Amino acid sequence: MGLEQIWAGWRREYVSSVSVAGQEGASSGDGCVFCTIANGVDDEALGVLWRGRYCIAILNAFPYASGHLMVMPKRHVSGLELMTPGESVELWKGLLASLDALRRAYRPDGVNIGANLGRAAGAGLPEHVHVHALPRWAGDTNFMTTVAGVRVMPEALSDSWKRLRDAWRSEDTQAQD
Repeated sequence: MGLEQIWAGWRREYVSSVSVAGQEGASSGDGCVFCTIANGVDDEALGVLWRGRYCIAILNAFPYASGHLMVMPKRHVSGLELMTPGESVELWKGLLASLDALRRAYRPDGVNIGANLGRAAGAGLPEHVHVHALPRWAGDTNFMTTVAGVRVMPEALSDSWKRLRDAWRSEDTQAQD
């Protein structure tokens, strides 16, 4: 049973003409939910788990599993390659701290880490780069997602926030200049 390919060369013109405003090299955060969160003050209400000098970690408001979080620069930037060295270092340090917090709070069997770079790659907000960390357990997918397209969440976002915030160790996550 091999993968079949269907040629649709006639779609090339359409696909190459599609452009999403603000997708490439965005520099303005006007109306960006991530910028609003990064500049907010009520961490619990906003789902902010950690604030560094250049980056933040937040709960995903539409999680695939309890504990699903994202690490991102505070600055409105659309690609990893557009980040400053300080942002890049702190993003990865924050991601490592998030793995530690996820393991301490949830004891998952594994963790998916990923970034959807660009709308065509599945990014819901392609103009503000972010990296997902998603705890996983053996057998955690079930028929609900497959058949009904529904996710069953065993805990409220507020409970996830408290668990992860309590488990977060923020030492050594900020970038040094």
